[in-house]
Amino acid sequence: MPPSHTDEGIRAAVEARRRRPGLAVLVLSAYVEQTFATELLTGGVSGLGYLLKERVGRVEEFLDALHRVASGGTAIDPDVVAQLFTRSRQDHRLERLSPREREVLALMAEGLGNSAIARRLVVTDGAVHKHIRSIFAKLDLSPAGQVDRRVAAVLRYLDGARRLP
Repeated sequence: MPPSHTDEGIRAAVEARRRRPGLAVLVLSAYVEQTFATELLTGGVSGLGYLLKERVGRVEEFLDALHRVASGGTAIDPDVVAQLFTRSRQDHRLERLSPREREVLALMAEGLGNSAIARRLVVTDGAVHKHIRSIFAKLDLSPAGQVDRRVAAVLRYLDGARRLP
């Protein structure tokens, strides 16, 4: 973004959300600016998107992300999450997941909701719900925990995908 074509856009997004919490913001960037991205995400992920320009190739996927963010959802590029949230050791619980559960989890990592996942996989919403329950169980994510299980599952998936050769 002009004038210096560096981090003005992400700084503007952070400032806009600081001044108006809950403001829907979709950042399109050529790279992950870790300091500002972390600050942006720390303010809450409702109505927030951070996509890498190189991966926004299909108009319908971009519009889907835009609509999701505008309606209070999230659209965060898996590479963004992987760069911001790394873990020091491999999580072997991902190996417990079936191929279909990994597919569902990958779509969750793209920010898709259950209905969108069902449409993409041509299955029922109920089937997606069962897969997600199974994913939570296999990843030892209890409903009584203090974290959002969906976010925790996606972070584990992205960390595991980042570690693959």
